[in-house]
Amino acid sequence: MFALLREDLRTVRRHTGCTVAQALLYPSVVAMWTYRIAHVLRRHRILARLLSNLGRLLSGGVEIHPGATLGRRLFIAHGNGVVIGETAIVGDDVVLCQQVTLGAVGWWRDNARAPGQRRHPRLGNRVVVHPNASLLGPLTVGDDAVIEAQSLVLRDVRRGAVVTCVQAQ
Repeated sequence: MFALLREDLRTVRRHTGCTVAQALLYPSVVAMWTYRIAHVLRRHRILARLLSNLGRLLSGGVEIHPGATLGRRLFIAHGNGVVIGETAIVGDDVVLCQQVTLGAVGWWRDNARAPGQRRHPRLGNRVVVHPNASLLGPLTVGDDAVIEAQSLVLRDVRRGAVVTCVQAQ
C-alpha cells in the first residue's frame, strides 16, 4: 500500500515538475490516496463512502467510487469535476483531465442488467481523456487511445484510436 502511495506522488511530480511538498497538495494525490484507503475498506460500505466523500471535498471535486478499480500511475490533471463510477476499470499510466466522467448510462437501463454486471467504462493502458469528455456505460477503450475534449463516448473504442468531438461551426 505504501509503495502505491509513493508511486502516486512520483506520478504527479513526473507530470507537473513540482516539488514533493507541492505534490502533497495536488488534488490528484489527495483523491488517489483517499480512494486507495476507501477501496481497501470497500466491504465496510458506509466508512468507504465517507472516505470517498471526504476525498471529493479535499480534492476539489474528484469523485472516485470506492468500488472502482484503478491501475497504477493514474494522473488526474486539475481534477475538478472528475467522476469515476463504481464498476469502472482504469488501466495503468492513464491521464484524465478535468470534468471527465466515467459513468453509467442511467438507472432506467442499468436496472435491466444482471446483478454484478459492469455499468461503467473500462479504460486500457496509456489512455488519455481530455477535458469535459463523458464515457458512459460498460464500454471498453483500448490501450493507447485518446479521447479528445468534449467527446461523448457510448461505444467501444479500438486500441490506438483518437475520438474527436464534432466542432460547432
